[in-house]
This record gives sequence, C-alpha cells and structure tokens, in this order.
Amino acid sequence: MERIVVLGAGQAGASLVARLRNQGFQGRITLIGAEPVPPYQRPPLSKAYLLGEMALERLFLRPESFYADHQIELRLGKPATAIDLAARTVTLGDEQLPYDALALTTGARPRRLPAANGGDMHGVHVVRDLADVDAMAPEFQAGRRVVIVGGGYIGLEAAAVAASKGLEVTVLEMAARILQRVAAPETSDAIRALHQRHGVRIREGLGLTRITGEGQVDGVELADGTHLPADFVIAGIGVLPATELAEAAGLTLDNGIAVDAQGRSSDPHVWAAGDCASFPWRGGRLRLESVQNAIDQAELVAGNMLGAGRDYAPVPWFWSDQYDLKLQIAGLNTGYDRVVIREAEARSHWYFAGEKFLAVDALNDSRAYMVGKRLLEAGRSPAPEQVADPRTDLKALLRA
Repeated sequence: MERIVVLGAGQAGASLVARLRNQGFQGRITLIGAEPVPPYQRPPLSKAYLLGEMALERLFLRPESFYADHQIELRLGKPATAIDLAARTVTLGDEQLPYDALALTTGARPRRLPAANGGDMHGVHVVRDLADVDAMAPEFQAGRRVVIVGGGYIGLEAAAVAASKGLEVTVLEMAARILQRVAAPETSDAIRALHQRHGVRIREGLGLTRITGEGQVDGVELADGTHLPADFVIAGIGVLPATELAEAAGLTLDNGIAVDAQGRSSDPHVWAAGDCASFPWRGGRLRLESVQNAIDQAELVAGNMLGAGRDYAPVPWFWSDQYDLKLQIAGLNTGYDRVVIREAEARSHWYFAGEKFLAVDALNDSRAYMVGKRLLEAGRSPAPEQVADPRTDLKALLRA
C-alpha cells in the first residue's frame, strides 16, 4: 500500500492522517477538504469563537506547517466530486487521484429549514462550519431579537451566547421538552431553568409554521398562530451524515456509511470514521456525533488500515458549555428506566436500566463524570442507593 487518500479534513480526517504517520506509514497521504482552511476544532465555533474570545488560528487543530513537515499533502478548498471504486480513484476537479486505500471522514451537514417555509430567506442561519459562524457573527448585537429553532445542544449553546451578548432570545422546541432525544427530564429541567435565569424564553411542544419577511427575516409564525418578531433565525435542528459521495459510489449505507467493527466499508479498500460512519453496537448499529468519537474511531481506523485488526468498542462521552455550566456526559442512556439524582458538592443524574449503570449527566461535577466514565470503562454498575447518598465517596465506588 503506497497511496492513501482521506476525504474530509475535519477532526476525524486530521486525526487519521496524523496517526498513519505516527504508526510509521511511509507512503503518500493526501487529505482533501472542501473548506479553504486547515482542519480546525468545531466545538468552540458556537461558543468562544462566536463570542470573540478565540482567534481563528487558535481553532486550528495543528499548525499548517505540521502537514508539510510530515509529508501530508493538504488539498483544501476544492471538494471531491466522485469516487470510482473499480478504478480506485477520487475525482478532484479535472484530476483523478489514485488510491490504494481510501478513508471517508466527510462528517455531517446541518439540517435546514424548508425553503417553502422561508428557510432560504436572508437572515436564516445554521451552525456547523466556520463560514456559517462568520456569516452569523455580525447579527449578534445587543438588543436584537433572535429565534432559535431547536432545543438540542447546538441550539441551546447558541442561545447562551446570544443571551450573554444581550440579545432577546427565544428557543422553539417542537418536542414536549428541550433535550428530549438525548437527556432525562431532570437534565432538561436543569438546563431550562439555567436559560430562563438568563432571560431566554423557551417555548416547548410548539412547531414552526413559517418564517416571515420579504426576502429578509422579520419574524416567525408558530403552529398556534402566534407571530414572534425576529431580526434573525438560527436553525439548530440536527445534522445528517454526509454520505452523498459514498452513496453515488455504491457503498452500503445505514444511518451513515455502514462499516464493520474495524471501520471497513462494504468495499474492502474503503474505510470510514467519524460523524459519517455507523458501526456495529450491541446487536444494532450506532452513529456518534462527537469529538471523542471522531478522534478515537479515526485513530483506530488508521491502525486497521495498516493491519492492526482491532474492533471499535467506545465508551462515548460528550460535553456542552452553556454560560457557567459545563455539562459532561459519559455513556449512552438508551433504554434507561430509572434516573438517580445525586446532590453533593454539585449535581449529577445517573441512568440505570434495572441495576445496570448506563450513563451519567454531570452538571459542573467533574468528579461524578470521571467516576462514571471509569465505571463504564470497567463494565461495573454501582448500587443506585449508594450513588444517591451524598455521604458516599464516589471514588470508593471504583474500589468496591
């Protein structure tokens, strides 16, 4: 194997090519990115960068010189347009790049509000990449009115930034509560109260009918007939895996590019990692949208491309920064039937299915997060009663 091409210059792509060199691969590596800038961190975009607290260069995962120093060819600002599995080539402009192995780290793209409902109007924004945030940044002026559609983490982080900058903020969530898809009511209640203390209005169980205005947003109309004035709108309604190239090439899809436990797609010469890939998980398939998954899966795939033969078995973890709250999550709460609330030095919510520990939401409680993550990594379940007792030394649960 002499030529490896990686499509997608985000966190996963950058991690994969760095690990290939670190593992001793001496052949040619080409990293292709649609954006004109080197790989960068996405989480600070909707927080520190949007607040003006982080310069562009600090977003970069590595200095641009790193890639040249490690003989990694960066091809930026021109997306690939096709993959030919039979010929083992990638089309880039009028060029055909050959590969011996191809890695797809194409990430995800934001869901957009329908154009028929005003989603293409000037003043409607999404939060995904650098261009998105640069486009919306001038809108964040004190006293302006913003409606944020979607009460997930992206929408709520944008709401926190807007409120911190003195904007009038309304969050619309079609589901019965914010964070309904990912968190227990106890976590939703805590986050809702946090935003309300900062003046954010949260409307739950209510859909958006249309965005109003003559070319430029002037408000939104809700399903109950209410009209809310707005100077701009942010759609935070989730993402879709970026699988267009994979689908056109004929690779198998299943909520993303379907890969085996080692990261190999339905074509033996093509691998995938990060937000775009779904992998075997507890008898089904799972696709994770997180920095941790992008790094860990990409590094594992890099090793497997070189013959390591390791299966991917992550303990997922996530985080969200809103105002002075750091919410840290370890594990996946799918299938929980009980939430144990622990209030000691801080607050945490522990998810159980019967007696089996599944996940923890830690609200400014780094100790609960750390202990919960280590318990999950060890496959151990603490007694719910011990967790709930504020007198319990959490670290003692690791020794029990």
